[in-house]
Amino acid sequence: MAVPGTPRPLGVFAGGGSQAPADALPEPKQLSELIRLKRDGSRLSEAAIRGFVRAVVDGSAQGAQIGAMLMAIRLRGMDLEETAVLTRALAESGQRLEWPEAWQGQLVDKHSTGGVGDKVSLVLAPALAACGCKVPMISGRGLGHTGGTLDKLESIPGFTVIQSPAQMKEILERVGCCIVGQSQQLVPADGILYAARDVTATVDSLPLVTASILSKKAVEGLTALVVDVKFGEAAIFPTEAQARELATALVEVGAGLGLQVAAALTAMDTPLGRCVGHSLEVEEALLCLDGKGPPDLRDLVTRLGGALLWLSGRVHTQDEGQTRVAAVLDDSSARGRFELMLATQGVDPGVARALCSGTPAQRRQLLPCAREPEELLATADGTVELIRALPLALVLRELGAGRSRAGESLRLGVGAELLVGVGQRLSRGTAWLRVHRDGPALSESQRRVLQGALVLSDREPFPLPSPFAELVLPPPPRARQPPQ
Repeated sequence: MAVPGTPRPLGVFAGGGSQAPADALPEPKQLSELIRLKRDGSRLSEAAIRGFVRAVVDGSAQGAQIGAMLMAIRLRGMDLEETAVLTRALAESGQRLEWPEAWQGQLVDKHSTGGVGDKVSLVLAPALAACGCKVPMISGRGLGHTGGTLDKLESIPGFTVIQSPAQMKEILERVGCCIVGQSQQLVPADGILYAARDVTATVDSLPLVTASILSKKAVEGLTALVVDVKFGEAAIFPTEAQARELATALVEVGAGLGLQVAAALTAMDTPLGRCVGHSLEVEEALLCLDGKGPPDLRDLVTRLGGALLWLSGRVHTQDEGQTRVAAVLDDSSARGRFELMLATQGVDPGVARALCSGTPAQRRQLLPCAREPEELLATADGTVELIRALPLALVLRELGAGRSRAGESLRLGVGAELLVGVGQRLSRGTAWLRVHRDGPALSESQRRVLQGALVLSDREPFPLPSPFAELVLPPPPRARQPPQ
C-alpha cells in the first residue's frame, strides 16, 4: 500500500520498475543520463523533466533520444507529480492564449483519446458555439489506427488548421468556435512528442496521453473540459479499468493545474456512426448537424455537450444540457456555426454554403472521393452482434487512410461505409460494407480480415446500444448559478 502523501504511480500497468525518489539521485547533466534514470525506474525531478522538454523544443535532443525517453516513460510509467510537471512544461513551451474578461465562464472544450469513426468534435464544437459557449479547440492528427480531427477537416478544400492566437480570437468572436492544430506558438513541445509517439509504439502510455491532452488544454484558459476516454479493442486502452485509470488521472492532474476536467468512458469496439475515413466522416458529421445521422453519434454529442454546459454553469442539470444541444442540432443553428467556421478558416464561402446546405450527393461532389467502391457480402444469416472496428481501421490504413510514419500523406477519400448496424438482422448475400478505395481491388487477405470484422449471432434483433458508459467528475464546484 502506498504511504500517504506519496505520489500515486501512473501507468504502472504499462511496465514495472522501481520509483526511486528523484532527490536521492544526482541531477543529470546529460540527456542520455536522464533517459537512463527513467529507463531504470527512477522518478525524475522537475528540473530534469523541464530540461528534457527544453531539449525537444530547441532541437538539441536527437530523434533517437526522444524515442528512447518516450519508451522509457511507456515502460516505467510516471507518478502523478511527474505527470503534472511534464504537463506544465509542455504547456509552457509556447504561448498561453489570452481572452477577453467577458468570456470568463464561456470557454469550454472537448478532447478524445482517439477512435474509429470518431467525428464528434466536428459536430460538438459548433453545437456548443450555438449554445453560447466559446470553444478554442486545439486538435491533433491521426495516431496509430485512429483518425485525427485535423485530417478530417483538411479533406474540406481550403480549410486551414494553423491559426495564430490573434486569428483564433477573431474566429471565436465571429463564430464561437475554432478547430486548430498546434503551431510553434501553441504547445510546440507536445507537437513534436505527439508525432514521435505515433511511430515509436508509445501511443498508449498513460502519463504521455495525460500530459499531451492537458497541456493543449491548459493554454486555452478553459472553464470546463470533457475528455472522451475510449476503451475497447480499437481504443488506445483496451479495458474499461485502464480507461478509468486514465480518466481519474486526467481529472486529478487537471484539478492540480486549475482545470475543471470531467472524463467520459465510452466504448470503442465498433466504429462510431456508419462511416470511417476522412471525407466520409465529414459527410456524416454534416448529417448529424442536419438533425439526422446515426443515433450513436448524436447520443454521444448530446451527452458530452450536456455535461460541458452543466460543468460550465450554463444549465442546472446534465439532462437540461443534453436537451439544449439536441435543440441546436435540430434547428440548424449548429450547422450555421459550422458553415461560418469553415468560411473563417479558409474555405471559400460559396463552397462552405454549398457543403452545409446541399444534399448528401451534392456534398460528396465537393469533397475528395476515392476512385472505386467495393462491397462485401454477408456469408451467413444472423443478427449483427458486433462490427469490429480495429481490423476495419487496419485495412483502411493499408489502403492509405492512415499513416505508418509521421508526416505521411493521406488518401482523404479512402474509407468505408457500414451498410448495416449493430442489432440489425442480416441475410446471407446482402451487402454489409462498402469500401472506397483508390488502388486495385482488395486482396484476398484484406477481404478475409474485413469479413472477420462482422460478428453475427442467432439472437433476435436489438436496439443499438449507447457507447456511453460512465462520467468521471471533478471535485464538486461551488454553487452553480446559471445565467438568467
